[in-house]
Amino acid sequence: MDVEDAPLIYGLELPARCMCSQSAECNVTRFIVGTQSLKQENQIHLVEFDDENNQLEKTVFAHSSGEIWHLSSSFNNPLLFSTCYSNYKDGELVTGCKIHRMVSDSKQETSENDEFDSGAENFESIDEVCTVASSEINHISSLQWKPVEDDHQVIILGDGKLHLFDLEEEKPNSLFSFMLPEKKGHPLVATCGKWNPHHGAKQFAVAAGQNITSFDMRSKSPAFQLNNCHGQMIRDLDFNPNKQYHLATCGDDCLVKFWDTREPSAPISVLEDDHSHWVWGVRFNPFHDQLVLSCGSDSRVVLHNKASISSEPFGHLVEDEEDEETEKRKDGLIAVYEEHEDSVYAVEWSAADPWSFASLSYDGRIVINKVPKNVKFEILL
Repeated sequence: MDVEDAPLIYGLELPARCMCSQSAECNVTRFIVGTQSLKQENQIHLVEFDDENNQLEKTVFAHSSGEIWHLSSSFNNPLLFSTCYSNYKDGELVTGCKIHRMVSDSKQETSENDEFDSGAENFESIDEVCTVASSEINHISSLQWKPVEDDHQVIILGDGKLHLFDLEEEKPNSLFSFMLPEKKGHPLVATCGKWNPHHGAKQFAVAAGQNITSFDMRSKSPAFQLNNCHGQMIRDLDFNPNKQYHLATCGDDCLVKFWDTREPSAPISVLEDDHSHWVWGVRFNPFHDQLVLSCGSDSRVVLHNKASISSEPFGHLVEDEEDEETEKRKDGLIAVYEEHEDSVYAVEWSAADPWSFASLSYDGRIVINKVPKNVKFEILL
């Protein structure tokens, strides 16, 4: 293996299962990681990957609110991110959701209206901006920022509901809520949710049990449904950022499936043999959507080429392509990364570099990897 392609490993002192990339930062590769400990004070780790020198820079912040179950970063301001957490108070489980802002050591103003180059700063602390709470949701599981420029809407999930808020002026303003479909008179529990990034992100898809329901924010009604997507619980979903109507799902049946929402009766492709246990995460590359990552409880991170159903269908555009050229661009397994020794709960692409990604296992191990150079050159050339 080329030294430049060798993985970088960073170990946390505490268990962890949630991570996100710094979505609005387009100059520097950074990942935000949250820990889960009942006994010690939890932490937020900001991990920066220096591609030129192939090294990591780490900053650690205290998170006194409790165990972190979900992290998400703003698509508009690189300094803003959210944590969904839980702790025990007087013997009862309490959950909550807070918005935080990173504070630079230069004491520079960091409001959204400022032109702030976060790639040139170090961060010394985080400030709590606000708490996002709903009288309709007692146990909040996750928050998702709307992926639209200058839009401040977020959705929180929990208790079989999703609730839309507007965070303009950094104060949560409740807009409306949706109830998930019921099963035998009982509301389904949402395991994950994602904004559909196309058409101004007017739809939000939620996975509950084995089904996916997408809600339209304009009509305040379901837009589409995918029923019985997996044989067991769905753990994650991700929309293709470059191709409309396409999304990927994964679940406890060890499968990764790809769907066209216009034809919901059956998946358009299935990855069957990559994982031997629950699949916890699936992600399209935001720049080259034929590259798809998945991770699971089998301690594996898998990189696949799905060119045939991507926005760049190699081998399908030019009829007179040479056989050997077509052969190298076929769908297939690119690499399996096995640097983890525990369940891998999160995998994320860099928001700044198309070829870098991070994975996180429950034992607190973060691994930074790169797409193999030969695959990179095949895509670019």
